Order: sequence, then structure tokens, then C-alpha cells
Amino acid sequence: MAISNPQVKEEFDKYDVRLGKAFDHLKSEFLSVRAGRANPQILNKITVDYYGTPTPLSQMATITVPEARMLVISLYDVSMLKEVVKAINASDIGINPTDDGKTIRLVFPMPTEERRKELIKQVKKTAEETKVVLRNERRDVMDTLKKLKKDNVITEDEIASYEKDVQKLLDKYIESVDKLLKDKEAEILEI
Repeated sequence: MAISNPQVKEEFDKYDVRLGKAFDHLKSEFLSVRAGRANPQILNKITVDYYGTPTPLSQMATITVPEARMLVISLYDVSMLKEVVKAINASDIGINPTDDGKTIRLVFPMPTEERRKELIKQVKKTAEETKVVLRNERRDVMDTLKKLKKDNVITEDEIASYEKDVQKLLDKYIESVDKLLKDKEAEILEI
């Protein structure tokens, strides 16, 4: 994909960056889906009221995975233990924390068959939403290219060539989304 026109090159670069951001967002969404394994990423969205300041839990503690289905949270400031437990209970992760006065343990139960099917539906929906975003980005870049053609910056032949390049890049990202979805489904179904 050798693009000589600087305006078109800039649009392609922006397009690639936007597709990459959408894909990265999907990856982070998939990391927060609980599939029976302990994954510290599930705690990324939890914030705790730390002396009046909402602070991410990951900045207040060390989070370890001693077993496949357990997270251990060791706080830097043990006096915040009750606040952290309260924040975890208020979150939507669906796990009740247990504490021994110094550390907090989160034990992940094995998801039921019904819960696994629900999770698969959820990840498929998220992947499909990402594909829609990717296709919208293709439409936007094509609109920009058509505008450049209308302004006589590029020719009809160039736009046809660029259209193929735009589609190739989109296909690459769609393929990556499908692979990520397949891997996540396998992880959810794993017993």
C-alpha cells in the first residue's frame, strides 16, 4: 500500500489508528469478563474513596493470583480495608470478598453452564459492536476520500485503488476480532 498523496496517507494513518483503538478497547473489555479464572484485570474498574479522592484499587494494593481461582489483595494502607471491601461489594463483579484484617481474598466460583452461555452471548455482542465501529470507520474514511476526489485532489482510478486498501485493512482487523472472540469463547467453555 504505497500512497504517494500526503493527504490520503494522513487519512490512512488516522484510519489505522482508529481501528487499532477500537480493537484495543475490545481486548480490554474481554479482559474484564469473568470466565471462572482469577484475573486481576476484573478489578481495574473499581475505585475506592481514599480520603476523599476516588482512587483505582490497583494503585492502593498489590493484587496477586496465588491459585487459578483466587485473587489476594494486599493493601498498602491497611486502614482502608473496610472501604475496599465496601467498594468491591458495590461493584458488579459478583464476588463477595473475605478479609482477615490484613488482606482481602476473592474466590471465583466455577461458572454454571447457564452462566457460560450468558458470557458467550455477552462477548459475541461486544465483538459485533466492535465490528460495527470498525465498519463505521471505513465509511468515514471512504467519505473523506470521496470528498478529496470531488475537490480534484485524487482521481477516480486512485479512489478505486484506495478503496481496496481500506477494505484490506478493515478485513485484517475483522479477522483479529474473530480470532479474539474464538479464543475468549474457548476460555469461557474451558472447565
